Amino acid sequence: MSEMSFEQMLEESFKTIRQNEIVEGKVIDVKPDEIVLNIGYKSDGIISRNEYTNEPNVDLTTLVSVGDTMEAKVKRVNDGEGQVLLSYKSLAAEKGSKRLEEAFENHEVLTAKVAQVLGGGLSVIVDEARVFIPASLVSDTYEKDLSKYAGTDIEFVITEFNPRRRRIIGDRKQLVAAKKAELQKELFSKITVGDVIEGTVKNVTDFGAFIDLGGVDGLLHISEMSWGRIENPKKVFNVGDNVRVFIKDINETKIALSMKFPDENPWNNATEKFAVGNVLTGKVARMTDFGAFVELAPGIDALLHVSQIAKEHIEKPSDVLKIGQEIEAKIVDFNEADKKISLSIKALLAPEEETQPEETQAEEAPAEDAE
Repeated sequence: MSEMSFEQMLEESFKTIRQNEIVEGKVIDVKPDEIVLNIGYKSDGIISRNEYTNEPNVDLTTLVSVGDTMEAKVKRVNDGEGQVLLSYKSLAAEKGSKRLEEAFENHEVLTAKVAQVLGGGLSVIVDEARVFIPASLVSDTYEKDLSKYAGTDIEFVITEFNPRRRRIIGDRKQLVAAKKAELQKELFSKITVGDVIEGTVKNVTDFGAFIDLGGVDGLLHISEMSWGRIENPKKVFNVGDNVRVFIKDINETKIALSMKFPDENPWNNATEKFAVGNVLTGKVARMTDFGAFVELAPGIDALLHVSQIAKEHIEKPSDVLKIGQEIEAKIVDFNEADKKISLSIKALLAPEEETQPEETQAEEAPAEDAE
């Protein structure tokens, strides 16, 4: 047998590697965008930044140190310059995919950071393996703007696992719903009608506001926001406001709330405040053809009939009054049982204030004035 040359013996001393093979090596150099590994082959292995992580612009020197031992997958045995191209990310993704498969089979709850907010949902990464969470499975309620989830850690379960089609689907909705149901059960076991409770305004609509009571929402209807009149809830409440309410009614899983506390009822002691004969100042709140409703206090409106506005005949209240105008009037009727109060401006007008004919005025004038 012919003796092998030195170069042949040196070549034989190195192991052989193949594409897609997993190799282990020691880090001999680290640059911000590249890692060099001694893999026991005739050439060093190179891991570029985009083959290490999906994170762009990351400095590899902050993640890997010389002397570290790493595993990687061979992407190309010879890159044309005699170097072996390796991928740490691909190997990690394979391990991550295996991890996701196990989680899928075991219905395990996973936690991962949202890597990207997409038009149709969220993308999260588990050990370099991507999971897509459709917008419809992000929460138990529709959320138009998902940007608030960017960079946050969220919990989810894998509901579909098909790596061949690159389809790995996560579901956060069922976890949110389950947690809400748990909180709901806990809350309903503690609350009763009449309880005063604090909450946070979660959403405001034209008809009321939804208040978060701690995982369960209650409805504060516009009619229950104040003893006075509320024209538009959006002018009174903002999302995030802390409010103090009491539970007016509980109907299965629905909670009706109120801010009309009984001790603040403006009809308390109304007999004295609005006794017949009292003269009060009020503000015109609304008008009809037959009269004007005057707000005497928040939640208490009195009727000023068109016939009681002036001595002379008036066709309709809007001819002489305006919404928001302050007027002084006398209470001429008070019905506490029906919560009705009647007012009169005419009753305050003295007889001598009536308009008299000029001839009568001249006859009654003193003699010195007539000269």
